[in-house]
Amino acid sequence: MSRAHDEKPNPRPPAAPAPGGAGVQGVSKRFGAVQALAGVTLDFPAGRITALMGENGAGKSTLLKILAGDHQPTEGSVVVDGRPVQLASPTDARRTGIRIIPQEPEIIPHVSVAENVYAGSLPRAAGRRLDRAELRRRITADLKRLGFDKVLDPDLLGSQLTPAQRQLVEIMRALTGEAKVIAFDEPTSSLSEHEVDALFALIRRLREDGVAVVYVSHRMQEIFQLADRIAVLRDGALAGVQDAATTSEGELVRLMVGRDLSAMLSRPHVATDRLVLDVRGLTTDDVRDIDLQIHAGEVVGLAGLIGAGRSELALALAGDLPVRAGTVTLDGGRLPSGNPGAVIRAGLGLAPEERKAQALFLHRSIRDNTSTVVLERLRRFRFVRRSAERELAQEYADRLQVRTPSIEQEVRKLSGGNQQKVVLARWLARKPKVLILDEPTRGIDVGAKAEIYRIIADLAAEGVAILVISSELPEVLGLADRILVMQNGRITGELDRADATEEAVLNLAMADDIAPATPGAAA
Repeated sequence: MSRAHDEKPNPRPPAAPAPGGAGVQGVSKRFGAVQALAGVTLDFPAGRITALMGENGAGKSTLLKILAGDHQPTEGSVVVDGRPVQLASPTDARRTGIRIIPQEPEIIPHVSVAENVYAGSLPRAAGRRLDRAELRRRITADLKRLGFDKVLDPDLLGSQLTPAQRQLVEIMRALTGEAKVIAFDEPTSSLSEHEVDALFALIRRLREDGVAVVYVSHRMQEIFQLADRIAVLRDGALAGVQDAATTSEGELVRLMVGRDLSAMLSRPHVATDRLVLDVRGLTTDDVRDIDLQIHAGEVVGLAGLIGAGRSELALALAGDLPVRAGTVTLDGGRLPSGNPGAVIRAGLGLAPEERKAQALFLHRSIRDNTSTVVLERLRRFRFVRRSAERELAQEYADRLQVRTPSIEQEVRKLSGGNQQKVVLARWLARKPKVLILDEPTRGIDVGAKAEIYRIIADLAAEGVAILVISSELPEVLGLADRILVMQNGRITGELDRADATEEAVLNLAMADDIAPATPGAAA
């Protein structure tokens, strides 16, 4: 579906919430001079799944906090079953039948899963002792009813739970008692495929039972798989409500950011003839006979299916995996194998796929994360000049538009898009000649994607040679000057920008005549 989009949010007044379910009527919320929500009227009908979308800062979290009773609106009201209600606290919201499942679960570490689920309503025996037999009966029945009995052990302590299990405990806790409205805030961010299937089955059962479901996510595939209708917030206002069966991803992107995704990807061709990265016959345990050249200002895309060897190639180039044969030359100088420090000093940076596990110090500040690869430049007599470090971190936080109250904010408290910007800020501070970006927009909203694309275009314009690895074919096709395709650890073909199509890339990615790379084979 495609139509012209009015740049002004709320092009027409939405209807008031209908009886059944819940909603908000004319809700605005200000925090000092900041207008977080502006006159939002939106219903969440009983027996329907309403997806709530919008880029970071659009107002989604504020709206959920108002429904949860954590914030009170500056203007307007929350409506449940067609009547305005006053939610002065989370207790009021729960008593009214509203449940909000947060993105970051709150788990009691020293008690069991069963006790975490029923915290505040534990069964008691004579003498007010915990009735463990009744607790066991209740948790066993609820685990089976919700489809979590195969993935959650009721006897595990909160401190022993994986992130996915913590999320499931929070969901179970929300489903105790009678719920009229349940909101899920990015619930699949830490779940496996099997756990996601169980969650989706549960959400569909809730819909069949007449519960109003609110589903907050930036993942388009999930939205179209689950939702009946999709509401989009932009800059604190309601940009529109779409029927999930008739709208398109492009329409949702336009509602969220006010322009097409193709416009975000467009950039001028600025590549020069100066060869910066020259890879010849590179062979590791995972990839074989890799030839790859990138020029100054050129963006080269690396495509392929999962398991093709793309990330392994990136790690080998960065010095994190040993090279068995072949050479890697950067600006005329040969890079050593298995020496990440030397590779960084030579001018190559890698923003890896798993930014939380491989790139970020989550409990350290933006300042610490930005300066970690340039500390030698900031030292004087073996001591880091803190004022220079703060100035550098602030410079790149401003340049990349990291949304944070302070550069002293812990990185774990940032959104995915802002975390990715911190990773990029680190390498921009290092001023690399070559930058490898492995899945640079995975797990971030469409607005943050637009900003990452802008950063890539700016770096190319400055003469940085860029290798972009992405599983999103439209992203690779839109960003790259040339596209290399991998399968089974080898490059199966190269496509110029003018000749590249999704079909051509997939044909090379799925070629059936390419044998797997043999570990330890000579180039």
